[in-house]
Amino acid sequence: MLARARVSVPATSANLGPGFDSLGIALELRDVVTAEVVANPGVRVTVTGEGLQKLPTDESHLVAKVLLEALDALGSSVTGLDITCQNQIPQGKGLGSSAAAIVAGLALAQALIFDGNVDLDWVFTQTAIREGHPDNAAACVYGGLTIAWTGQIPQSRKLDVIPEVQAVVGIPNSELLTEKARNLLPDNVPHNDAAFNVARSALLIVGLTQDPSVLLEATDDRLHQSYRTDAYPQTISAVSALKSAGVAACVSGAGPAVLAFASVEQVADAHKILGGLGFTSQKLEIAHSGLLVD
Repeated sequence: MLARARVSVPATSANLGPGFDSLGIALELRDVVTAEVVANPGVRVTVTGEGLQKLPTDESHLVAKVLLEALDALGSSVTGLDITCQNQIPQGKGLGSSAAAIVAGLALAQALIFDGNVDLDWVFTQTAIREGHPDNAAACVYGGLTIAWTGQIPQSRKLDVIPEVQAVVGIPNSELLTEKARNLLPDNVPHNDAAFNVARSALLIVGLTQDPSVLLEATDDRLHQSYRTDAYPQTISAVSALKSAGVAACVSGAGPAVLAFASVEQVADAHKILGGLGFTSQKLEIAHSGLLVD
């Protein structure tokens, strides 16, 4: 068993417009988490960056909670841990911070027990089960563009995004809990809306992997974004403004962040539109690798 392990996990954006609970993409904005087995009993968490002075610093921290549960399930008797979280992923913005924390905790448990070896498929499955949906989990573990689904067990496939597609993220000051966002969705949707999203999801895969000219239409959605308008009108306004300017855009995950898929020529326009609406915008590289273990 190792005395110390470190992992890096990327931010993720889920849904990507029409692909509700199934499509995800990994972005090069990472949390780096280190766990060290120590003689003193108890768990101590040090947080730097995003979440500083907001996140708990004991065993109730999500990384610590998941790590302890995984260690116990894997038969470990560790009683003392020092955990350091160097966070770049914003909390409560729709960029997969909770999935990243769960992935980190599970991966650290395996890395400590199995001398640095981590089973990515196990981490993905366990994360998807904990979250209740596999989209962020798949992108965080495997990187790239992912299609995820649930059957007897959660499963996924990874695709490569063509370099012509640039990801620009707009981050507002507000936060929104995923659970609250989900509570705004209806139990049933019209058949026409479901068919609309099936077509747009398929088209989105084509746009991201082959032909970006279809992305503006491919990011349209009728299943979730409009139902959440009252929760983040600023976000919906930003998506509309970007699309009106010809830039493909959607709500990132459950929001309130915005994700734009821009051409190289459109990146400056995306920054200008988002900045004018009060968002902090960043151009982020697609993370072709997901979970990394030192």
